[in-house]
Amino acid sequence: MKIALTILAATSALTSMVLAQSSSPASTSSTSTSTSTSPAARTDIYHVHFAKAALGKAAELGESFKKQAPDAPMPGHFVVLRHEDGDSWDYCVIEHLGTETTIDAARPAPSPAQTGLGDWHTDTICNGPSWAQFAKEMGLEDPTKSRGSAYVVSVYRPAPGMREELDKFVTQPPDRATDSTSGNIVLQHMEGAAWTFLKISRNNNWNDFAKDQTASIAEMSKTDTGWFKLRNLVSFHNDTLCDRMAP
Repeated sequence: MKIALTILAATSALTSMVLAQSSSPASTSSTSTSTSTSPAARTDIYHVHFAKAALGKAAELGESFKKQAPDAPMPGHFVVLRHEDGDSWDYCVIEHLGTETTIDAARPAPSPAQTGLGDWHTDTICNGPSWAQFAKEMGLEDPTKSRGSAYVVSVYRPAPGMREELDKFVTQPPDRATDSTSGNIVLQHMEGAAWTFLKISRNNNWNDFAKDQTASIAEMSKTDTGWFKLRNLVSFHNDTLCDRMAP
């Protein structure tokens, strides 16, 4: 049995996801996802994996994420971020899948040794910019030069009727009076977890991040600032401070 789902993105681009299911465990079925060019240039597909380590297994789980699967569709196109302060997950792994992807329902299950490393995880398929733009914004063109970067991973779910406004809010250029970030990326949910947008902001170093936090606190008393505006647009959001484990 094949079920076709059509998704209308917030950018008004039409995205198609085909889910193939089988009544027989022995038969092979697949899921195909593709994106089309949109005004927000969300041309590519990304897999976002949030993972919480099992007790005593954080180091092993982190190491397991540093190496892609042998059949990865885009070798080398991934980033592993590690929780420093914020949400309850330990790792965020984002992998670029190209402009379309297929998931095979008959793929082998992870080994008990692998599944034993994690407590829980979520997987979300998103659309976003080209890998070239993603890599540039996230400091991955030459990872040795951005090893000390500070990252903030934020997820958002819009209030009813506010999806388009929230999209505009999270994708607006940084206010350089309080924001010295050197890279910003926004991914949009297609299938998966209960958030709609994921934004990653990068500072070149932790000192710049601290300066931005100090500057933003000085603006908190102004009701026309982004802090107050965001709370008119979202039903849920959280922010997590991270460092980068790989590449």
